[in-house]
Amino acid sequence: MSASRLVHRARARSPRVPSSSFQSAGAVVVQSDYLDHDAIGLADLVRKRKVSARELLETAIARAEAVNPAINAIVLKDYDAARQRASREQANGSGEALADGPLAGVPYLVKDLGLAVKGLRMSMGSRHYRHYVPAEDAPIVTLTRAAGLNIFGKTSTSEMGQMPYTEPELFGPCRNPWSLDHTPGGSSGGSAAAVAAGIVPLAHASDGGGSIRIPASCCGLFGLKPTRGRQPSNAVPAPGDMGVDHAVSRSVRDSALLLDLTSGNAGRPTGAPGTFLAATGEPCKPLHIAFVTDPMLAFTLSADARAALDDAAQLAASLGHHIEPVTLGIDFASLREAFLMIWSVSAENLVLHADQITGRKPNREEFEIPTWAMGHIGRKFGERELPAALEAQRQISAKLADLMTRYDVILCATLAAAPIKIGEMQPSAVEKMQMRAVTTVPVEPLMRKLLTEVSNKAFAWAGCTELFNMTGQPAMSVPLYWNARGLPIGVQFATREGGEATLLRLAAQLETARPWFDRRPPLIPASS
Repeated sequence: MSASRLVHRARARSPRVPSSSFQSAGAVVVQSDYLDHDAIGLADLVRKRKVSARELLETAIARAEAVNPAINAIVLKDYDAARQRASREQANGSGEALADGPLAGVPYLVKDLGLAVKGLRMSMGSRHYRHYVPAEDAPIVTLTRAAGLNIFGKTSTSEMGQMPYTEPELFGPCRNPWSLDHTPGGSSGGSAAAVAAGIVPLAHASDGGGSIRIPASCCGLFGLKPTRGRQPSNAVPAPGDMGVDHAVSRSVRDSALLLDLTSGNAGRPTGAPGTFLAATGEPCKPLHIAFVTDPMLAFTLSADARAALDDAAQLAASLGHHIEPVTLGIDFASLREAFLMIWSVSAENLVLHADQITGRKPNREEFEIPTWAMGHIGRKFGERELPAALEAQRQISAKLADLMTRYDVILCATLAAAPIKIGEMQPSAVEKMQMRAVTTVPVEPLMRKLLTEVSNKAFAWAGCTELFNMTGQPAMSVPLYWNARGLPIGVQFATREGGEATLLRLAAQLETARPWFDRRPPLIPASS
């Protein structure tokens, strides 16, 4: 490998333009060079034989070993199998070579929740599931492998994805690279922390109530939640069909290409007209943007969140978009009740009926008490109240669909405040006592009171994303603002169902106007 340094300059839709060489030190490329590329840039270097897939993997592993002790993002390592794939070795006839796809050779991490990876434990942050090993890849994993991404580990999540922060008892808290005292968000906090810390340029994430967008906001990343049904289903069917899989990334174009590769564009040439990647290179026409400052399920927006929103509105206006303050007119009390009922029934399926997945009967000692209690709430109310919740979901979706006939995009908060501190939202001793009580004696008034109090705590910070899971609309968090303490605060854009190309054009325009790719947390110097 050449010893000359890479020289890079930003271009309109690409964070980095691959240069003529990649500085190498043995089998590990210099990490400052590695961090200068997004996934598309790294794959291009592999394709042009300027760096090998094995060198990229060793760099990612070295980066992981350097920073993971501080952030606790990776909870399962699969280094040896990834090395075999990167080297195209067939050890004892059992190794697998990397597919020759558009992202061939790029190291990748998968969230340890819901997405089955053959032969790798899927603990879902739970003691009950910690020995569960899927026998087959989920459909999206099959497509991910076909893209050439090299999975070398799994990332931390809150237990069963229940919380908007990532502090599972099984693995301990995951920490934000921008400030180790703060959360990276959840439930895809491990993936977001790993990307923000420079371990990988993008990582798998999933979103059933904001779990792509919340950690993207906390970690200064781009996070797109695709339209419901855009990709093949990966998990056990859930009521309301609120969950989707995709990724958090440092660049918009990486997210766009991955969406092409895991959705209906998988068979089309990379970047062909009409693909999501092509959309990132197209001009963004002036959009009619509904500017929403309602806190939604949160009670109020903090000064930081409001400043981030106002800043984004001003930036969008300066780019030629028409910004119109709008009140959504949604019955948020009805939205809240419907969301919680659907959520609790999903928890019942994963917790109280876990034996249908793992083959072992679940017991209280194997689950965190909030998760166990939520499962019992779903059991108590689900059969009676789920139909009304699903009807409320239908009505809310129709109302938002009508609004989107008058506007191209909605601009609103991703979170009601900056990242919270580790432990700030953990249930109190009294709340835990009440949770234990309702799982033993399921008294309806106490269950409702407990659900209200616990959800109030979560929604006060993370109550701005759930609406778009209920409606199925695509939504994204874009990292345009950092507060005075240096913590990132994303802003959220949503559009009509199937409108990801509109969001990606806008995101690419914002990325060019306010570049964030080179903003890196101070956790580990980039040149280490």
